[in-house]
Amino acid sequence: MAHDIKRISTRIGSIAESATLKVDGKAKALQAAGRPVISFAAGEPDFPTPPHIVEAALEAVKDPRNHRYTPAAGLPDLREAIAAKTLRDSGLAVPPSRVLVTNGGKQAVYQSFATLLDPGDEVLLPTPYWTTYPEAIRLAGGVPVDVFAGSDQGYLVTVEQLEAARTEKTKVLLFVSPSNPTGAVYSEEQTRAIGEWAQEHGLWVISDEIYQNLTYSSTSSGQVTKAVSIVEAVPALADRTILVNGVAKTYAMTGWRLGWMVGPQDAITAAANLQSHLSSNVSNISQRAGIAALNGPQDDAEAMRVAFDRRRKLIVAELNKIPGIRTPTPQGAFYVYPDVTGLLGRTWGGVTPTSSLELADLILDQAEVAAVPGEAFGPSGFLRLSYALGDDALLEGVQRLQKLFS
Repeated sequence: MAHDIKRISTRIGSIAESATLKVDGKAKALQAAGRPVISFAAGEPDFPTPPHIVEAALEAVKDPRNHRYTPAAGLPDLREAIAAKTLRDSGLAVPPSRVLVTNGGKQAVYQSFATLLDPGDEVLLPTPYWTTYPEAIRLAGGVPVDVFAGSDQGYLVTVEQLEAARTEKTKVLLFVSPSNPTGAVYSEEQTRAIGEWAQEHGLWVISDEIYQNLTYSSTSSGQVTKAVSIVEAVPALADRTILVNGVAKTYAMTGWRLGWMVGPQDAITAAANLQSHLSSNVSNISQRAGIAALNGPQDDAEAMRVAFDRRRKLIVAELNKIPGIRTPTPQGAFYVYPDVTGLLGRTWGGVTPTSSLELADLILDQAEVAAVPGEAFGPSGFLRLSYALGDDALLEGVQRLQKLFS
């Protein structure tokens, strides 16, 4: 008699599907069926990749050098370009040997946790968080410890909150500024205080800087907010910090799958060893395109940032016209994260939602607007809406919400 062998491992079977991709997939399926759904779900620029980057890729396709395996850690020219970008934007000087090129920022996140965590190690996870973080932590055997900051504090955790959550098992702090899903950006003073606290307690820091070039004007001063890197605020922390980044958001290159890790030599060497068995080198065509993105003109990237800024102001203003919705003004990324607790427990179109998950279903069914519920990022009571979609669609989508909740 055959043994009753479990078909799927417990580790993999426990992973939840990416909620953002699930909602976006549902919206696209409805659109394909002829429904006029407007989707705020995907964190993806609606712009094409800048022409000079595409041209670099086209030239790379013709070069036989790119038809072969290359070093698993990345093309030397790209690692040099990433090191230069890290100095320019994060204030950290590193040799190319401390750069590892990955298949998108998501692989960099996964490998960072896999490299640092042993079973039972705890990771302080500022919440709301990007949906992949807790899954990547668990896959590495770690334990995510949520540290929640609500709309009343601009979704920014404090040193006091982090200290209250720290235990003898705490090994890593995840630091994300600008944030997905909230768009919150820590000030230089806040970043320094958190960095000094992490340094004092000997913690590792994984800092996701994928949105660092998408920051906007402060409503109070009119100056563009800078996302200060934690290693620039606290240079001594660089020996225990891994920076995660990529080209996807700044250069509208989500489909090119090109990210990277920057960190201490021992951590990068270990992660590169993992990658040599996991996926080997990233597509050479994408790497050549990445060199053009980082070293080439930045005019197109700046034009996209300006467009996102315009849309940011529009969506915040229009959402805040809806009674029961409170939308803090994000200073970075391309998301708003409205607090919708004022809409729960009330009847809309014959339905009384009691959670943001139920509210998101109601909005999709009755307004044909797709948004990601707060449950994907932590506690219920919130929605994430990306404003990385066309201006007309953005306004039409919010107007549908205004009509539904009038």
